[in-house]
Amino acid sequence: MLSALACGAAVFPGLFYTFRKGLKHTFTHWSDADVVSVSERLVSAIHASLATAAGVTVVTSCRDTMTDSHWLVNSFVLFGAPYMAHDIYAMYLSHYHTQRVRGHSGSYSSHSLQTVKAFLSKDWMLVLHHMTLLLIFTPITLFFRRGLGDFFVGCLFTTEFSTPFVSIGKILIQLGLDNTRLHRINGIIVLLSFFMCRILVFPFMYWMYGRQFGIPLHKVPFHLPLQCNVGNLVILAPQIYWFILLLRKANRLYMRQKRG
Repeated sequence: MLSALACGAAVFPGLFYTFRKGLKHTFTHWSDADVVSVSERLVSAIHASLATAAGVTVVTSCRDTMTDSHWLVNSFVLFGAPYMAHDIYAMYLSHYHTQRVRGHSGSYSSHSLQTVKAFLSKDWMLVLHHMTLLLIFTPITLFFRRGLGDFFVGCLFTTEFSTPFVSIGKILIQLGLDNTRLHRINGIIVLLSFFMCRILVFPFMYWMYGRQFGIPLHKVPFHLPLQCNVGNLVILAPQIYWFILLLRKANRLYMRQKRG
């Protein structure tokens, strides 16, 4: 198990470093903010793709939603844990260099407690999301499940399915392709994949549990421990919030193109 943790600690920072070097050499006109932002998005897309593949493998392998187990669950949780810590650092670097480009070079002349506080104030929800996964979801998965519920952990892995498309959208904007058909098609895929894999996945998990034990969907929450329902709500709430933000952004883009 420690080998999976060590592998994750080497792979994700290594990819980030490699992408930064490669992009800086290839796109010489890009600023540090451009290079760091795209590098962070590429690493995020790779992690999300691996998480989705692991999730699909686990979900399709578990016949019993409660008792069936798969070695990928604990292994991938350990492998992905360093990514969560690294991505917070990468997001901070992206914020830092972006602020410098936007003309805040005075207060962002060097890294300081003030720049860290500004980052945490701006992206507190994403940081909280990462820290929750790292400090709460990871220990629960590894130590407190008593080997139960690998199917549900696999379902949670698949929530990352929309992330590569979100990253592609950001990269297309970075490349100046935000007014292209490709960007619009990717935006539709983002909305559909986000809704399916980050919101509908929760009633799907309840439905699968109810189907196995002969319980109607609307009665499943009353057959589960309170902490399970609360945990799902804690995970679901920010997904709904982010989906609303995506819908608002899509509407703004649509109205802008309509006026144009």
